[in-house]
Amino acid sequence: MAPLALSAAGGKKIPIGLELYSVRNEMAKDLTATVTAVAKMGYEVVEFFGSYSDWTEDYAKQVRKLLDDLGIRCNSTHNSPPSFSGAGMQKAIDLNKILGAQFIVMSSAGRPASLDDWKHVGDTLTKASEKFKTVGLRAGYHNHQTEFQPLEGKRPIEVLAANTPKEFMLQLDVGTCVEVGSDPVAWIKSNPGRINSLHLKDWAPGTAAENKGYSVLFGEGVCQWRLILDAAESVGGVEYYLIEQEGSRYPELETAQRCLDSFKKMRA
Repeated sequence: MAPLALSAAGGKKIPIGLELYSVRNEMAKDLTATVTAVAKMGYEVVEFFGSYSDWTEDYAKQVRKLLDDLGIRCNSTHNSPPSFSGAGMQKAIDLNKILGAQFIVMSSAGRPASLDDWKHVGDTLTKASEKFKTVGLRAGYHNHQTEFQPLEGKRPIEVLAANTPKEFMLQLDVGTCVEVGSDPVAWIKSNPGRINSLHLKDWAPGTAAENKGYSVLFGEGVCQWRLILDAAESVGGVEYYLIEQEGSRYPELETAQRCLDSFKKMRA
């Protein structure tokens, strides 16, 4: 069997990145020092989260220079719904083009109450996807638990998949999918070519006080990572991975390093 570090399509190595929400407190203190530390750990990609949308274009250019100097890429950003329509969309486009991103991802849809509401979300994302395409960007959506929990007899994530174009990225947050009892491998296989990135967040039954739940490090929980990564690479069309950690028993930067070490050990 070929090592998991090689994708099925041409033996290309899949870059490993960090969703910077994992080090959000460090980012709030010193973005430059934090991104530098992340790059020195060996991460190849970063994903900026919602607060980046407050940046000016000049500041985004400074961040881009930092990334270039460090040899690390920003492949995607997480964004709230206002970035997918109206004036907010153009600002998202402008910032992401400066950063060199490929995907503008909706990090949450808020609280849609019905399947019709979710269809409306899909329509909004489809229109945004069409606009982004004209400037060389792609749209995506990042799930949490809600999208995998049945509503009116159907999972909202299925509604989103059915109401967005095939080139639209379904960014899979693995831990939240697993927590609510869904099978991430089955989901990947049912959406070939659309799982272009995954948040490698682990999960285990229990509480944060017990260092369980999302407090476990990558590889310590119940997620079947070898099967998940194999499906992502053979069927899902994954282009890059992102470690994500909501918090652990270790400081943020140490957590990021330990997760990366575990990932690399698993891939050796």
